[in-house]
Amino acid sequence: MTLKGPTVELCQRKKPKSSENKESAKEEKISDTPIPERAPKYVIFQRFAKIFIGCLAAVTSGMMYAFYLSAFHERKFWFSNRQELEREITFQGDSAIYYSYYKDMLKAPSFERGIYELTHNNKTVSLKTINAVQQMSLYPELIASVLYQATGSNEIIEPMYFYIGIVFGLQGIYVTALFVTSWLMSGTWLAGMLTVAWFIINRVDTTRIEDSIPLRENWALPYFACQVAALTGYLKSNLNTYAEKFCYLLMSASTYTFMMMWEYSHYLLFLQAVSLFLLDVFSVEQGDKVHEVYKIYIFSLFLGYLLQFENPALLVSPLLSLVAALMLTKCLQLNGKKGTFVAKIMKVINFYLVCTLPVTLNIIIKMFVPHKENEHILKFLEVKFGLNMTKNFTMNWFLCQESLQTPSQDFFLRLTQSSLLPFYILVVIICLLSMMQVIFRRINGKSLKEAVTLEDGRIGERPEIIYHIIHTVLLGSLAMVLEGLKYIWTPYVCMLAAFGVCSPELWMTLFKWLRLRTVHPILLALILSMAVPTIIGLSLWKEFFPRLMTELTELQEFYDPDTVELMTWIKRQAPIAAVFAGSPQLMGVIKLCTGWMVTSLPLYNDDDLLKRNENIYQIYSKRSAEDIYKILTSYKANYLIVEDAICNEVGTMRGCRVKDLLDIANGHVVCEEGDKLTYSKYGRFCHEVKINYSPYVNYFTRVYWNRSYFVYKINTVISFQS
Repeated sequence: MTLKGPTVELCQRKKPKSSENKESAKEEKISDTPIPERAPKYVIFQRFAKIFIGCLAAVTSGMMYAFYLSAFHERKFWFSNRQELEREITFQGDSAIYYSYYKDMLKAPSFERGIYELTHNNKTVSLKTINAVQQMSLYPELIASVLYQATGSNEIIEPMYFYIGIVFGLQGIYVTALFVTSWLMSGTWLAGMLTVAWFIINRVDTTRIEDSIPLRENWALPYFACQVAALTGYLKSNLNTYAEKFCYLLMSASTYTFMMMWEYSHYLLFLQAVSLFLLDVFSVEQGDKVHEVYKIYIFSLFLGYLLQFENPALLVSPLLSLVAALMLTKCLQLNGKKGTFVAKIMKVINFYLVCTLPVTLNIIIKMFVPHKENEHILKFLEVKFGLNMTKNFTMNWFLCQESLQTPSQDFFLRLTQSSLLPFYILVVIICLLSMMQVIFRRINGKSLKEAVTLEDGRIGERPEIIYHIIHTVLLGSLAMVLEGLKYIWTPYVCMLAAFGVCSPELWMTLFKWLRLRTVHPILLALILSMAVPTIIGLSLWKEFFPRLMTELTELQEFYDPDTVELMTWIKRQAPIAAVFAGSPQLMGVIKLCTGWMVTSLPLYNDDDLLKRNENIYQIYSKRSAEDIYKILTSYKANYLIVEDAICNEVGTMRGCRVKDLLDIANGHVVCEEGDKLTYSKYGRFCHEVKINYSPYVNYFTRVYWNRSYFVYKINTVISFQS
């Protein structure tokens, strides 16, 4: 009994001194006991309902978009009423090549035999054996062919409809992933609905699915969108363990799949890695998570290297050099935290290593790894930014491509008319200014809150917001230089703008700066986060929904009888062993529709193919019949196809026509001041060969023609006529 007395007294000293307070506290405890039992059930039900409705809306949005694409494609090409040959002609350029290998896989006696024929392919390009799977990233076609045969779909649906359906389904997943990302950032699925609305309305600038279905980006970007959604959830501060593991696994799987689907994926992941590095600099508490993402990059790169037949482009990629350097500096930073002086020295060393080590590693790797892939990209960038001047046909042809030029004013006008661009700029400015406040607080030594509440109005402290703002600024900067990158940037413009207008935290951040006192800022933020997206949605519905319905009701028609006639003639009249020469875009269609061998392909990641394209294009230059004959016979060509559209091209940009670029490369016109004007003593070959006079008839015999194409047989025995 004597031992219990002191313990009771000690416990009583820590409690309130007055007995009244003790009694009132007990009464409050007793009165509050039933509330915790009811509150969690109500909160759980509310959260479940919110998640269920949001997920249902996300999946429904993706499915509706996929159905919309299918219906629009049917109306645009009148697809179901066409013959197989006419359907295949709708695939142009490199899209035709990708689909042709899907057909080859279905025709193969077994999957193993099909893989072997693709990896040792000598039936596509004359005098050249290529690994088509590695060089053209044909993993989507391999997967599609396996699914088609394994699911027994050959008895239900045609191969082309199955292939197109998979791509449209992936686009639905793309939209769903954007929906979820905006939902995770804003906390309301209303942001996801607005994201989908803006994405569909601005689909001319968000996707190229309508024009080129089999493009690698149409297969790859949905997986990247899933990766970004998983990364957004992974970076959130208030994430439980199970959700964090799920996001990590989803991010790992989607990162690797994205890397396998698109040969240029590692460049986009490099931008993401830079964004994460800057996030690591600005947000200390997310450092461990960022380095876990780095490990995913490393694993995906090496696994991709092995499964892509030891693709050296992945080893020499800037992504590997950057991530390896950052992980090494992280190890040095951890080992250097031993004292004040040592820590300061290590900070200087770490800063130096971060700036120099990635470049040094990349140079060292390139010294030991033989590589030729994507060297033309560096040459193009040198010319693009004025670091070098060239008369090279291939480089100037790249510069003239619409996707590699700066965006037009129409692009910004379209985004403004749909109200997307103004709201995007507003959201980015507010988030950037809030991020700057966070940076200044860290510089001044002020501690940041572990959990940011709505009342704080500090949206710039959230790590997922910091990442997205940095990423969109980097992507936007590149999209301002290369228009083709708008198809990567604009979908995230839709997502960020929708997140901003639907986020009470963003409005609260703005009101904190304005110091509103007449109206309660939290109440006003909640009202605006619901009212503004509702008003935007209603205005978009009123203006753009009738247009979308009109597109689905109008029956368009894709009519190209000349190409159909040409393909029919080749299949009926040309020998099976014949080799055709012509523009790379037309050669892709010939490979798909007829299966005949060609001299070149519309692929731009191989130096030999680029050189072939330039040489074959000489049929539109001012060269002699003998020169053209030597070029064509060097590639074992039997037939030459001259396209009237290229020969008589009247382009809006003079100097970007194929014949103009050839004249510049061959020195037949003035390119720069100081160059001498040189005339060719030969006429333009594509014009002269049509006249049928010597010496052209000695080398070439016209065997077929229509309004668009002229086909010439290349004579094996030359007969000279007067």
